[in-house]
Amino acid sequence: MQGSRFAFGPFVLDPGAGTLLRNDDPVAVGYRGLKLLEALVGRPGEILSKAELMDAAWPGTAVEEGNLTVQIAQLRKLLGPSADGGEWISTVPRVGYRFTGAIEQLGSAKRKPLPLPSKPSIAVLPFVNFSNDPEQESFADGLTEDLITDLSRTSGLFVIARNSAFAYKGKAMDVRGIAQDLGVRYLLEGSARRAAGRVRINAQLVDAVSGEHLWAERFDRSLEDIFAVQDEVTSKIVEALLGRLRAPPPRNRPKNLEAYDLCVRARKLIDDSPQTAREAHLMLTRAISLDPGYAEAFRWLAMNHWMRWVHWGEPIESNRSVALQLARKAVAIDPNDAGCRWVLANLLAYERNFAEADAEFAKAIELDPNEADTWATLSDIAVLAGRVEEGMEHIRKAFRLNPFPASWYFLTLGQAQYAAGEYEAAVETLRRDETYRTSSRRFLAASLAQLGRLDEARAEVELFLVGNPHFTTRHWATTEPFRDAATLEHFVDGFRKAGLPE
Repeated sequence: MQGSRFAFGPFVLDPGAGTLLRNDDPVAVGYRGLKLLEALVGRPGEILSKAELMDAAWPGTAVEEGNLTVQIAQLRKLLGPSADGGEWISTVPRVGYRFTGAIEQLGSAKRKPLPLPSKPSIAVLPFVNFSNDPEQESFADGLTEDLITDLSRTSGLFVIARNSAFAYKGKAMDVRGIAQDLGVRYLLEGSARRAAGRVRINAQLVDAVSGEHLWAERFDRSLEDIFAVQDEVTSKIVEALLGRLRAPPPRNRPKNLEAYDLCVRARKLIDDSPQTAREAHLMLTRAISLDPGYAEAFRWLAMNHWMRWVHWGEPIESNRSVALQLARKAVAIDPNDAGCRWVLANLLAYERNFAEADAEFAKAIELDPNEADTWATLSDIAVLAGRVEEGMEHIRKAFRLNPFPASWYFLTLGQAQYAAGEYEAAVETLRRDETYRTSSRRFLAASLAQLGRLDEARAEVELFLVGNPHFTTRHWATTEPFRDAATLEHFVDGFRKAGLPE
């Protein structure tokens, strides 16, 4: 996605790419720090209140003011003194902070165009909420996500993943520019309005190369018909692009619209923070109580338990056991849902039930060859099985389907590059991984250690252990689903050289 870059002193900040460079070398700054710096350099010389800055770095989340203080202190340390020996960021007591340096706004960094796939390629842009009620925003988002899922299950299409499509939410851009960014030919765009038990949907399919509108239609239906409308839109698009209908197996649809709304809202909260994960848990539990036959609610509740274990440091065994049980339930309800299948496959791999895991991954890809998260997750499992080249191919495919992915993709790619002995590439990749920086530091430290950059490696280890004080290499090796002794030893060797606890 294109956007402005900001130069100050020896630094260049590229908010779109999520990078900060010092003399063309990457600076290891975290996601929150980047967001704060973006807000400050975007308004140089102005005083930004603490509330404004907290909203920039923690949107929609209640956090302690001390978190802001810590992040600003870390930013100052990373940036060092300005040319005149002062600070880039000054404190305005009891009010906020101000960026004091001179800023030069640069044009967007040129992005290498992505080649068009051999099959018809499409991105579904976030539908605009035309309701007067901002609470209906999640309804429009849910409609968009469902259409992406429905289209991606059609094997004759190449469909961009949700994460990349939603990078354009609320942004006014030329359709040709978006299509070039994503490497697709066709875009579906539209709007939704939900009120008084009815739903109005406008949708249009655009050929971004010619600018021609291939199909457009307006729907005015009872709200209870929303899923029938989704099916109709999907079939019209498939017919327009492929020339004939190729209906995939039917999906499990919710029978309760409140359960649907809760699920849409919850899946945005799962991987943000422990607090939002708990909110998601309550929403999904409520959704299941309202609609016990709703497979996606079980799938996302399983994912929530997985996140609580992997990223939020909660007990492993209890969360993994519950997640596996929920994932099995989701697949039992809807065996045709690829998302449910890959979640189950991943959990089975961590249980070391590899034969069943491999079968579930294969079925997930058969059901939905465009599900980027399946390919990214399968990359992780393949690398730990010693199939490194295969894992690299999977993560490359995931990035192509999802050009603006969640940051855990960078962790997965960096891990694969380390396993392949591509340490320089791994360092570059892992320094782009912001959201899960704590998790990725162990692989970053190992990559630096293998390059002989031991001071940098030990600095990363120190930061990693702040968030993971009980980490030991031995315990990590027993919890990860390794199938190849040589690959395991390669990781352990890097951890030891970096100074991670045995």
